[in-house]
Amino acid sequence: MADSKSATLYRMVLPDHTCPFGVHAKQLLEQAGFEVEDKVLSSREEVDAFKDEHGVQTTPQVFIDGERVGGSDDLERYLAR
Repeated sequence: MADSKSATLYRMVLPDHTCPFGVHAKQLLEQAGFEVEDKVLSSREEVDAFKDEHGVQTTPQVFIDGERVGGSDDLERYLAR
């Protein structure tokens, strides 16, 4: 299916905290018809390493077609276009 849309979502799900912005970003992507590759960061170390690697301050982070869109607010703006 040539017109299928896919996105990769990196979000924080720690034993004592699930980031609500990550949940929201996943819902937005699914509602917009994206197939979501859900990359769960399940420890503080994984979260910190991801942020260092990508030079970002927050999670979640969404990538569409290999390009970083940003966090959930950035995703909302992207989808509104």
